[in-house]
Amino acid sequence: MASGDLERGAKNRGNNANFPSYYVETAEKQWTSWIIPMFVVANIAVFIVVMYVNDCPKKSLGIEGSCVAKFLGRFSFQPLKENPLFGPSAATLEKMGALEWNKVVHGHQGWRLITCMWLHAGVIHVLANMLSLIFIGIRLEQQFGFVRVGIIYLVSGFGGSILSSLFIQQNISVGASGALFGLLGAMLSELLTNWTIYSNKIAALLTLVVIIAINLAVGILPHVDNFAHIGGFVSGFLLGFVFLLRPQFGWAENRHSPADGRVKSKHKAYQYVFMLAAAVLLIVGFTLALVMLFKGENGNDHCSWCHYLSCVPTSKWNCRS
Repeated sequence: MASGDLERGAKNRGNNANFPSYYVETAEKQWTSWIIPMFVVANIAVFIVVMYVNDCPKKSLGIEGSCVAKFLGRFSFQPLKENPLFGPSAATLEKMGALEWNKVVHGHQGWRLITCMWLHAGVIHVLANMLSLIFIGIRLEQQFGFVRVGIIYLVSGFGGSILSSLFIQQNISVGASGALFGLLGAMLSELLTNWTIYSNKIAALLTLVVIIAINLAVGILPHVDNFAHIGGFVSGFLLGFVFLLRPQFGWAENRHSPADGRVKSKHKAYQYVFMLAAAVLLIVGFTLALVMLFKGENGNDHCSWCHYLSCVPTSKWNCRS
């Protein structure tokens, strides 16, 4: 937004829909996806409520121009100079629960780490994120069920909010992109931990890595909160090792062998190693990050170059503006 507010992932990640299917056919149950559609409906519903509260015709001072799409009445958008994404004002987003470091740390409003996940800066922002969520999330939910995918989505979004708060303390931030990157991270770790049951492994890995790299590269543009993307991705990547294990080849056949026969383990030893290491890293990482956050520390003081991960200054833009 024009005032320096950060939004998460305003660029459309529709190319995620082109993920090729590299899974080897198994007899695993296919779940019916319902929690991802519910998340989509919830995000859109919250955006409508935010626009109702925003009420541009009544509250806009007209300094940046007139409201956009006035025929929508109180649902009309802020002037494009103020918000080019066709959405509400920064003040409304802050009022409705946007992530703002000072309020989280000094105002004891830690709930903003969660509420910011359900807010979006504009129509373009919410549509881009919801299309990406449908393309990524429904497939994962059909394969692993609503409980595991729901946990990964919510915890990843929370992890993205924490990292964003540690490194971006002068602006507000909103969006579900941290949670979306968590699902991308989980897809990558799922591929690695279930490596033996994939065909065309290298092609699958390269495709996923390229898509992730492109999406992260978008985050170096100004006004895009790449720390939320990175925090969500790392959280989801670790959670994938914990929640998205698949039985390996040989177990399904051997479990029907005679009672005196030796049944192979459902999972490989390396899968348990990955799961244990990821669980430890998650617990330690979240604990340290939360302690640093609520002590009021600035992550940039511990990493002098990390600010380039969210914005790289060029002749076309200034990251401080």
